[in-house]
Amino acid sequence: MSAPAPTSNQSHTPEQTFGTAGIAPMDRPSAMTRFFMGIVAWAESLNLKYAKLGNPPVYDTATFPWAAEIEKDYPAIRAELEKVLLRQSELPTFQDISTDVKTISTDTRWKTFFLLGFGVKSEQNIKACPNTWAAVQKIPGLTTAMFSIFEPGKHLPAHRGPYNGVLRLHLGLIVPEPNEKLAIRVDKQVCHWQEGKALIFDDAYEHEAWNHSDKTRVVLFVDFVKPLKFPARIVNWALMNLAIFTPFIKEGLDNHKEWEKKFYAEAEAFRNRPKA
Repeated sequence: MSAPAPTSNQSHTPEQTFGTAGIAPMDRPSAMTRFFMGIVAWAESLNLKYAKLGNPPVYDTATFPWAAEIEKDYPAIRAELEKVLLRQSELPTFQDISTDVKTISTDTRWKTFFLLGFGVKSEQNIKACPNTWAAVQKIPGLTTAMFSIFEPGKHLPAHRGPYNGVLRLHLGLIVPEPNEKLAIRVDKQVCHWQEGKALIFDDAYEHEAWNHSDKTRVVLFVDFVKPLKFPARIVNWALMNLAIFTPFIKEGLDNHKEWEKKFYAEAEAFRNRPKA
């Protein structure tokens, strides 16, 4: 199975840039973060040079044999998502968890349900979605896994990911019709999600996404380590392990723990309420 076909072809050699025009850089004063961001640009140049599979904005999913296995798990993942969406109004927005996302999203139309964030598990959410968790275990180098929920009218403006040492997978779970009203642009390629189909791309390229339909769109959103040759593979491993100690990631993990505690406490209180 190949990735959903882009609706426009790329006619130039793509370039990755460090930062996105019009979006202010993160202002983090800690010494650890200054050190970390100081070597990211150098590491990114290594990742481009030593990429095992090249550096296209959008990959043919056949390049990753495990992608077909994830697609086969679509029915089980979709069933678990339906249960999660029963409490959709209580799910956090992305910026509730990662406050740096406020540079690109400030409304309440992008909600999330994390199973794994930067290598740290959400045990309660995993317990609620065991089949989804089992499915993503098939992905080598898994770092992040969540349901990404775009409510009607959501448009995420052009931006780039913070680091090109990972690639991203979207598995279409709920994709409303008409399909033309929902899309993601990665560099010059515009792709449309399909239910049960995987899309794999490099979020270090400028990208934007939108849901101009009147219904909710949901994808399984996964980040995994980019296949690299030596020495970039070693540098990338070191950076990925250092990242968890940076303030903005630690803050995000703490925010998620607070949300998770409240979310499941309310569910427990509901189950234990006195019977009428």
